[in-house]
Amino acid sequence: MRVRVALLVLATLISSTVAVRAQGKKDYLSDTEADKIREATTPSAKMILFVTFADDRIAKLKYSLAHPSTDRRRAEQLNALINAYTGCIDDAADVIDVARERQQDIRAGLKALTTRAKEDLAYLQELQKSGAEVDSYKETLDDAVEATQDALTDAEKASKDISAPVRRKQ
Repeated sequence: MRVRVALLVLATLISSTVAVRAQGKKDYLSDTEADKIREATTPSAKMILFVTFADDRIAKLKYSLAHPSTDRRRAEQLNALINAYTGCIDDAADVIDVARERQQDIRAGLKALTTRAKEDLAYLQELQKSGAEVDSYKETLDDAVEATQDALTDAEKASKDISAPVRRKQ
């Protein structure tokens, strides 16, 4: 009986440890990327990282579309890249909300997000119109366009709300 209880407790501890680790890492980030996000000390730095990772997904998507393949899982891979892009952009927008609540300086992150997201949005909208194999990733692409537009809207609102820091004469 004691052995069964001990095994049950051990199994519970192992499963809870795995669940805690899984919560900390987003499925669309590599271990290295997740570590970089955790190590970032400011919201602005986190935003810049998320935008950089989103750009990386766009670059991989461009490469994949430029190099057609007969791989059975091609549609799945294209959708995964677009979903990963969307996740990164959504996370950058989430950082905006948290930083605004805490009244933290995110000007550099907002600038990076606005600049790069506009470029990405133009590319995604071009794909919607005339992208190769668009039928296999249309829904995911529509979500990515919407997420990018929402992130740009959030960034514009935050830019207007953020005033310059007060400099005091000493």
